[in-house]
Amino acid sequence: MEIVVNARHCEVSDRFRSHVEEKLVRLEKHDHRIIRMAVEVEKERNPRQTDRAVRVELTAFSKGPVIRAEAAAVDKMAALDLALDKMASQMRRAADRRRVHHGRHTPVSVGEALGRSVPEPVLLSEDTVLERQVGPITVTGDGPLVVREKSHPAAPMTLDQALYEMELVGHDFYLYVDKESERPAVVYRRKGYDYGVISLDLVS
Repeated sequence: MEIVVNARHCEVSDRFRSHVEEKLVRLEKHDHRIIRMAVEVEKERNPRQTDRAVRVELTAFSKGPVIRAEAAAVDKMAALDLALDKMASQMRRAADRRRVHHGRHTPVSVGEALGRSVPEPVLLSEDTVLERQVGPITVTGDGPLVVREKSHPAAPMTLDQALYEMELVGHDFYLYVDKESERPAVVYRRKGYDYGVISLDLVS
């Protein structure tokens, strides 16, 4: 397994790189198909964010889907351990899901879960001033605040594949292009093994 360590706004020592390699090798017991691991270490430039001073993002490239996990902590070692725990958990969930596909368990079907009603969103009046918390910043109104942008290549996939990918990245939602309808859609986690799907009708 190839391991690549990159740093942003900070430096990483040879000792830390050796520590990373020693830790990441343990992930192979969860997924022996891993070909390359990318590790990104980024230092938070806001001095008030002492409890999240360093962010570590792990990306595992294998013969299967890409797996990603990230965490922030007071130092590189702590952030690395948290990210590793998340990735190991995601790999275990993905392995459980593969066993479900092979008939070892019978959870609530996706079709049954999607048949349940989704509550209507609450609409605010024009006079309502909306405040929301984005990290350490309080945002008033609906003015866009882009905290982070990411772009990923997307091949059309089935709903079942999208659920599998969502488990691997460890998020509560997954954006994808539906293979049958060729429309963009989002699958999201509700409770336990319950899921919902939102799709878009493209208009000209």
